[in-house]
Amino acid sequence: MKQKTVIANAHVVSPGVDILNATVEISGGRITKVSKKPAPKKGWDTFVDVKGALVVPGFIDVHTHGALDRDVCDEDHSDSIETLAKAKLAEGCTSFLPTTLTMGHKTLVKAAEHCALYAENPRYSKALGLHLEGPYINPKCLGAQNPAFVRKPDIREVLEIAKIFPVLQVSYAPEMEGGAKFAADCVKRGIVPSCGHTGAKFAEFMPAYEKGLRHMTHFCNQMTPLHHREIGMVGAGFLIPDLDTEVICDKIHLCPDMLRLVFARRPLEHIQMITDSLRCSHLPDGFEFELGGIPVKLQGGEARLVNGGNLAGSTLWMNQGLKNIRDVTGLPLKDIVRVTAWNQAIGMGLGDQLGKVEKGFVADLAVLDPKSFKVRAVFVNGEQREF
Repeated sequence: MKQKTVIANAHVVSPGVDILNATVEISGGRITKVSKKPAPKKGWDTFVDVKGALVVPGFIDVHTHGALDRDVCDEDHSDSIETLAKAKLAEGCTSFLPTTLTMGHKTLVKAAEHCALYAENPRYSKALGLHLEGPYINPKCLGAQNPAFVRKPDIREVLEIAKIFPVLQVSYAPEMEGGAKFAADCVKRGIVPSCGHTGAKFAEFMPAYEKGLRHMTHFCNQMTPLHHREIGMVGAGFLIPDLDTEVICDKIHLCPDMLRLVFARRPLEHIQMITDSLRCSHLPDGFEFELGGIPVKLQGGEARLVNGGNLAGSTLWMNQGLKNIRDVTGLPLKDIVRVTAWNQAIGMGLGDQLGKVEKGFVADLAVLDPKSFKVRAVFVNGEQREF
C-alpha cells in the first residue's frame, strides 16, 4: 500500500513557480498534486502543516568532499559516506555526489566501496554516484590537491571504479595528453566530463568541447583567468552559453561582485551551485586536518593550506548558498532555485524526475524558514527524514 502524505500551508518555490498557501500531495514517494486547495487533515498517513514555510526542491550537491571530520577518501572509516549524507540532509540536500580527491588508485577504489556500502541502506541523503575530482589534473593548477597522485587521463581506471559504484562525473584538465579523447570516452558512457584544475588556453579547451565536454568545475577557481589577449577558461565560461558552470556561492571563493557578474551574464539554466565542502564543514573555527596528506586549517570560516595559504574547499551549506545568491543578486527565488537542484538533475539525465516541486516528480523536498533559510524539515522519496 502506497504511503500518502500531504504538506499543507506551504510557500512552494520551484523553477518558474511561486505559490503561496499551497498544498503538496505525495503518494508512493512521488508528488501527485500541487494546488492552492486546502487539504483535510484526515485521510492521510502523514499530515504536515509547515505554516507558511518555503518548500523547495531538495538540493543536489554534485561537488562535496566531506563534513563532520569525515572525507569521502577516508580509507579507515567505513561510515564516512553516511556521516556526509547526514550532514548534507541537514543542509536540505536530498541527493549528492560524494567527491574524491586526487589520490592513489587504491584510495579511490576504497571510496567507491564505501559509497556502495552506504547505498545498501541510504538513511539520509541519496548518494547518486561518484564525482572523481582528479587525479587527471594539471600539476600547475593543484589548488589544495596533492601533486604526488597526479596522472594522465585513464578511462580504464574510471571504469574499474565504476564497476564498484557508478561514476557520474570526472573533473580533469582537458589539456592533458589524451584530454579530448577522454571527454569523448566519458560522454559515450554517460559520465559527465568536467574542466577543472586546468591551465588550458581557450584553443586547448576546444577539442574537448567538440568531443562533448559541457561542464566546468568550481568556475573561476583553479582555471586560467580572463585576459584581453587570452580569454582562458574563465573567458570560455562567459563566452560559451551551454557550459554548465559549478559555482561556490560562499562569497569567499567568488566575491559578491563576481557572483553578481556570473548570474548577470551566464544563462541560469547552466549554473550549478555547489559547496565543495571539506571535512571541516559543520565544525567550528580552529579545526585542523589533512587534505590528501596536505595540512589545512579552518580559520575565519575559510579552509586554507597551512603552508602557502591556498584556499581549499569550503564550509558552505547548500541552504545558505541559496540565501547568498538571493541576497547578492536580488533575483526572484523562482528563477534562482533551479541552480540548486534541477540544473544538476538535467546534467545527470534526471531532469524529468528530480529538481522540481511538480506532479510526477520524486518527492525530494526541503522545508526552509522563509527569512533565515534554516532547514526545518527534509523529505526524501516522500519520507520525512531526521538529521
